Amino acid sequence: YRIHYGLLNAGTASLTTLKTTYRGQPHFYVKGVGKTTGAVRAFFKVEDTYESFINYNTGLPSFYVRNVKEGTYTQHFETVFNHGNQTLLLTDKEKKTTQSLKSVAGIQDMLSAFYHLRAMDDSELKVGSVKKVNIWIDDEMFPFQLKVIGTQNVKTKFGWINSLVIVPQVISGRVFKDKEGVTLWVSNDKNHIPIAIKAELAVGSLKADIDSYASVKFPLNFSK
Repeated sequence: YRIHYGLLNAGTASLTTLKTTYRGQPHFYVKGVGKTTGAVRAFFKVEDTYESFINYNTGLPSFYVRNVKEGTYTQHFETVFNHGNQTLLLTDKEKKTTQSLKSVAGIQDMLSAFYHLRAMDDSELKVGSVKKVNIWIDDEMFPFQLKVIGTQNVKTKFGWINSLVIVPQVISGRVFKDKEGVTLWVSNDKNHIPIAIKAELAVGSLKADIDSYASVKFPLNFSK
């Protein structure tokens, strides 16, 4: 993905998936890497790495890593999920502390949530549908819901791709509110590939557009 602020290139991000085993069980190993580039990197260096081992049969995460370096801010967490008794083991690698915390059924991490969405059947992602999911972020769980608000043809370097328009919302009090004005465009086909992500800022917006892809299972839904 190419991350940009208007015409200014701000950075790149990538998502890769491999089949592997974790503790003797078949898993997907998913890695997300984001970094600033060019002029932006000169005054604000970002190097973020996310990793997730997702159980091949259940679609639930077993192990999750968040290792971020953003300017002078750093954070390195590792989370082991125990879905059997709904607990998790959180290790702060910088502080060298480990604690056991309560969890909930079906919890996802930031990466596995993407693949949880992608694994949904077309009938589950119709316009107007709402999907609720609890997502583990950093050292805290957030209840989210994903609203499919429409479809749109999105221009990419490969051509126009028909996409579902999804708005993530996080619970605030007893109601769900837009999470920082984020909009997600996902290919309207069986791949459900994230095509673009847009986040509204105080001034302007930051956007990530797909820049390359490989080994997709189904043909992308290019529109005419």
